[in-house]
Amino acid sequence: MTNDPRALFVRALDQTQQLVNTTGPDDLDLQTPCDEYDVRTLLGHLLTVAARIDLALNGGDPLTIPVVTTGVDDVPAAWKERRVALDATLADDSILGRTCKLPWGTFPGAAAIGAYTGELATHAWDLATATGRRDQLDEELAAQVLATVRQYVPAEQRGGHIPFGPVVPVAADAPPYDQLAGWQGRRP
Repeated sequence: MTNDPRALFVRALDQTQQLVNTTGPDDLDLQTPCDEYDVRTLLGHLLTVAARIDLALNGGDPLTIPVVTTGVDDVPAAWKERRVALDATLADDSILGRTCKLPWGTFPGAAAIGAYTGELATHAWDLATATGRRDQLDEELAAQVLATVRQYVPAEQRGGHIPFGPVVPVAADAPPYDQLAGWQGRRP
């Protein structure tokens, strides 16, 4: 399939997993660029994101899962469990056309995967920025995700089910992650 978003999504998952696995206990109270999240809360949200996309791709309602997963002592182990389940779901080609309910609407599986690729890439930037590891980000991933994010996350009507602040202008020649972060309402 020519428009199969799974390879890019797996890159976003891999990047996020690497950052999750290398986040230490001393990092947990650091503030992230997401105003309402410290690193601990962001890690809990990333666990939720992994569970939500798996649930959505399997026909469930992702809003039945809290925005932030709490009470997890070993986040890398919990991420790995969710990743194993998600990888099994992604192996099924039929998910690309399956109707998926997302927090912001109903979409084919391929579009849902694309949307969550953007979310993972953005939160990887949040985590890398908070922990001083932006050099570990895959700029090519951000470049590929940016057009989709700009298409599906409107510049106006932010808030509510579009949980991003106003677009922060950045230079047109800024690195892809800076452009992505600015579009998602972060200050690069």
